[in-house]
Amino acid sequence: MNYFELFEFEIAPIVDKSLLTKKFLQLQKKYHPDNYSLSDENEQNQSLEMSSLINKAFAVFKDDLKTIGYFLEIKGLISEDEKYQLPSAFLMEMMEVNEQIDEGDFKMSSLDGIQHELEQEIQFLMQKKASDFTEQELIRIKEFYYKKKYLKRILDRLTD
Repeated sequence: MNYFELFEFEIAPIVDKSLLTKKFLQLQKKYHPDNYSLSDENEQNQSLEMSSLINKAFAVFKDDLKTIGYFLEIKGLISEDEKYQLPSAFLMEMMEVNEQIDEGDFKMSSLDGIQHELEQEIQFLMQKKASDFTEQELIRIKEFYYKKKYLKRILDRLTD
């Protein structure tokens, strides 16, 4: 069972955040190990596994980037050890950002602008159901995902 099935969500690159917490609480209430304390060992183990799975799914769905990555994994488009090649134009732009950071001449607004531009390019795709995507659209989402991961590493570096 994948996380989308567990939470009864459509397989998509984003999930409805307004339903996420509600669904999480329903599932935790249903499968919480305390509810199975008088059950046999097999049922207790199953409730522990389900509770753990629910927590992992919730952690993924709370983070938009992780959700997109999980979606792409479900669709068979990425693997853990994949070495994705980003477009050279993007890498050149990131090289400039890194140089600005190193020289102390960096303005956060430039990175915000890059992120906003990326999100605008892909926004319309994020609302579609998985079954409605063309192969080309899935490739665009994959590229978006890796670009966002790259930007996240830069942001993480800035906050360290």
